[in-house]
Amino acid sequence: DFRLGENFPNPFNPSTAISYDVATSGDVSLKIFNMRGQEVNTLASGFHSINSYTVTWNGTDRNGVEMPAGMYIYKLIADGFVQSNKMLFVK
Repeated sequence: DFRLGENFPNPFNPSTAISYDVATSGDVSLKIFNMRGQEVNTLASGFHSINSYTVTWNGTDRNGVEMPAGMYIYKLIADGFVQSNKMLFVK
């Protein structure tokens, strides 16, 4: 099954790990959004084989600029599967 795990630690500073499982080979994306729904960063994108994965987010946007403290959403999209969870970045 596809699965999006809880990030750890949560709340976090300066970084957090996000785990996810891929059930069928194909394109996968894992993206970070702010509470306005704006995309902040992409942690995974492209073809994935069936496996378990873990990525780390260090609280920065796609340009490496540190984001403000607050609530963020991370969303996994793969083969019709969509799941999102919340995480809290503290300073």
